[in-house]
Amino acid sequence: MLLTVSLGKSDADPLTPVEWGEFAHWLRESGRSPEDLLRGDLSDLPRDCGHPRVTAERLQALLNRGAALALRLDRWQGAGLWVLTRSDSGYPRRLKQRLRRRAPAVLFGCGDEKLFNGNGIAVVGSRNATPDDIRFAEDIGRGAAARGRLVVSGGARGVDQAAMLGALHAGGTAVGVLSDNLLRSATSARYRASLMSGDLALISPFNPEARFRVGNAMARNKYIYCLAEEAVIVSSTPDRGGTWTGAVENLKREWVPLMVKRTEARDSGNPRLVELGGRWLEHIDDLADSAPADENRRM
Repeated sequence: MLLTVSLGKSDADPLTPVEWGEFAHWLRESGRSPEDLLRGDLSDLPRDCGHPRVTAERLQALLNRGAALALRLDRWQGAGLWVLTRSDSGYPRRLKQRLRRRAPAVLFGCGDEKLFNGNGIAVVGSRNATPDDIRFAEDIGRGAAARGRLVVSGGARGVDQAAMLGALHAGGTAVGVLSDNLLRSATSARYRASLMSGDLALISPFNPEARFRVGNAMARNKYIYCLAEEAVIVSSTPDRGGTWTGAVENLKREWVPLMVKRTEARDSGNPRLVELGGRWLEHIDDLADSAPADENRRM
C-alpha cells in the first residue's frame, strides 16, 4: 500500500500496476522482499529497479508516508473495508491470470470476496442511458440471477447500477468495480442489505475516498472485463468514452467474448463494435446458463 496507493494531491507519485509488477519481479530476482525496504536506507539499490521510473528516491518518498497511511487505514477498516494484495489467497484469480503484472497490487473492498470467482457477466454502458437501455440492463441483471450467474459492473449511475440492482432485486449476486469513493458506496443504504447478506461485493484499486477522475474510470474498465466470463455492451458512443475504449481493448486482448445490444440509433457505437468482433445479443435468453457443476467446484 505504501508503494502503490495514492493518498492525495500533494502525495508522492505511487507506482502504477505495471511499475509495481516489474519492480516486484526485480525484487524476487534480486533475492529481496518488499519488507526488506522498511529495514534500512535504500542507497544500495541500483538506479533502475526493474523499471526506468522506479528509483530509490521515489521509493523512499513513498515509504515515508507510513503515518499518513496508518491513519487512513484505521478509518477505512473502521468502516468495514478490507484490503487484498496480489499475494493474498482471496485476491481474484482471474485478474492475475489475465492481467499478470498489470493486475493491481492492492484492492480495497467490502462484501463477500468469494463472489470474485463466480461465473460472471460484465454489463457495461453509458451513465446517461436511455430508458430503453436502463430496462435492458435491468433485464440482463434479472436474467443473470435466474441463471445463477454473477453480474459484474462499474457501479456508476445508468446502465451499471441498473444491471447490478436488477440482479440483486431478483435474488442474484453482483460485483461492483468502483473508480471513486468506495467508502461512501460501502456505507450507502442502497447497498447495505446486499452487502450484509453476502450477495454483493464492492471493490476498487484506488484510494477508497478518491473522487471521480476520468483516468481512474477508464483504467478500471479492464478489471470489469477480467472478472467476468463474457461481457454485454448496452450502449456506447463510437471512438470516445470509457465504454467504447474498454470494449475495444477487450476485443483486442481477447479477455472475454463481447455481446452487444442491437440498436438502430444512428449515433450508437454498438454496430461498430460488432464489426470489430462483437456479436449481437438478440434476446436475454441468449445468455448462457450457470457454469457446469465441476467448474463451480473448481471456483
